[in-house]
Amino acid sequence: MQVRSLGTPLRIKSHEMPWQFNKNNNYQVQCLPVELGNGWSRVYELDRNFIFIDTQYHPNCDLAVISQMNNQEPSMVLTLALKGCSRFSDKQGSEIVFRSGFSTFTTFTVSDGCRHYQSDKTVSQLRFSMTKPWLEQRFGEGAFAPFFNKNGVQIVEQRPISASAIQAAQCMLDSSIRTASQPLFREGLAMAIVAAELNDLANDIQLKVHRITPRDRQIAELAREILHTEYADPPSTEELCLRIGTNEFKLKHLFRYCFDNTPYGMLLDIRMNKAYHILSTNRYSVSATAEAVGYSHASNFSTAFTKYYGFPPKQVFRKTNISRRSG
Repeated sequence: MQVRSLGTPLRIKSHEMPWQFNKNNNYQVQCLPVELGNGWSRVYELDRNFIFIDTQYHPNCDLAVISQMNNQEPSMVLTLALKGCSRFSDKQGSEIVFRSGFSTFTTFTVSDGCRHYQSDKTVSQLRFSMTKPWLEQRFGEGAFAPFFNKNGVQIVEQRPISASAIQAAQCMLDSSIRTASQPLFREGLAMAIVAAELNDLANDIQLKVHRITPRDRQIAELAREILHTEYADPPSTEELCLRIGTNEFKLKHLFRYCFDNTPYGMLLDIRMNKAYHILSTNRYSVSATAEAVGYSHASNFSTAFTKYYGFPPKQVFRKTNISRRSG
């Protein structure tokens, strides 16, 4: 292998670092040459169209790894930067910085550029590569279509890694797990991470692509009116959908678009606002208020109220009672 330095950083072609197959754990590994530091990338093919890449690098010099990829299918890559930062630059001059603590969504069909790593800095990243057909199979036809509009690498979004994804990632990196079911365990965690990180992105796309009609807005308004009227004994989601003539998926989509909420979230808002008003009038006890807004058990109501407002319902009841006596 020939390593060529062009000043700073030191540059190496990806294909100059040979891949090896680990039969015991069923992955391919590409190691950083020892003279350049410590590091490796492990590639797990979880599905023909779903690949997981675990990269751990600690180079002893500023390093640029030159790579070129030409996929048969457009792909989306979710990168979880768990530690350290790296940077990708392509021949067109575009750059993407993978910042520690952030999830980065990128899409590409053809990738031709360099991954840059800083000297004596540890980088820990998990990448999940999914083809467009794989995404559409799970999120619906046309899912994320606006992001697959050119061949080169483009950044879709960058946001803080969710707590659930961090927890799953830590489990994936737990080297103490050595069982025959490890591949299944790894695939399950990978799916959980992708679901957690792509959920909000998919919802945002639905809002932008599938605009609602006047009839859709009428349906949403009718559903809200039913919840406002029947909050003490509300219909189930299935019953509500039957009454207004839609399905659960569309109902949630309409609530998110029209009210920036969910049906359950709106019901909770209505109940808590009603409860606060009742308690502030001092006409009902906490248990009676719970029953009035649809809670069978006062303890469940108190828990929900405290979580919603940050203080227990008794505090409102007592404060109002004291104010009345003082007056």
